[in-house]
Amino acid sequence: MPDLDAIAARHGVGLDAARHLLDALARGHGRMAQFNHPDLGGMGQWSAGGMTMIGDMFNAGLKARVVALCEELAPLAAAMPAESGSFQAQGFSGQGSGGSWWPEGLGHPATSGSQNESRYAFFPEARRLAIETGGQVTLYDTGDHRIGGVSQQQGSSRSLSFTGQHGPVRLDELPVVGEPGRETAPRTAPEPVAPVSPVRPADAPSGDVLGMIERLSELHRKGVLTEAEFSAKKAELLARL
Repeated sequence: MPDLDAIAARHGVGLDAARHLLDALARGHGRMAQFNHPDLGGMGQWSAGGMTMIGDMFNAGLKARVVALCEELAPLAAAMPAESGSFQAQGFSGQGSGGSWWPEGLGHPATSGSQNESRYAFFPEARRLAIETGGQVTLYDTGDHRIGGVSQQQGSSRSLSFTGQHGPVRLDELPVVGEPGRETAPRTAPEPVAPVSPVRPADAPSGDVLGMIERLSELHRKGVLTEAEFSAKKAELLARL
């Protein structure tokens, strides 16, 4: 088993960055890697004998360290069994070996790792982030975030801060969900809307009624309304008072 702590220290990166890069290399069978970690200059990619790109594109020193780290980790990643699919399954994380600790139905994580007493795994297709602390697994809805790495923080799992394509992603800002596809948060029923009573003609102010009678009287005087029509309308309006 390689001493990953020594490898990370030799190249001037954190242990989590080395784990993250080894996972990425394992998925590329030791020949290529796509990664996203702050210690590695953010989002980037490496290919054996090809070009290396990092998010911090003008940091030549960091780019050289990433290249050297990839070249040292690539043979280790190529030697991993193909069915393992991740650095965590090889027992290098310090959290135990073998088996999937996250709920079924999430698929394969795009990135995974551990820090202090916690483990994490990101599943982009399910838009879920799984965090295990003290044997208890919590799932978070990641929305449109694409998790690439975890910041070097101390404390409980809720203090973890991840990185994505939009920058830092705080764990306490992500909604907590239950089993894959099922939310645990109760749904709040919408408050009933009080019906609006229609305005009826009888509700018209008395001043308006008297004004309408005066206008009807003027129409009757000009011969527009007959005596019968005027009397009927006048009686109807007076009934509203």
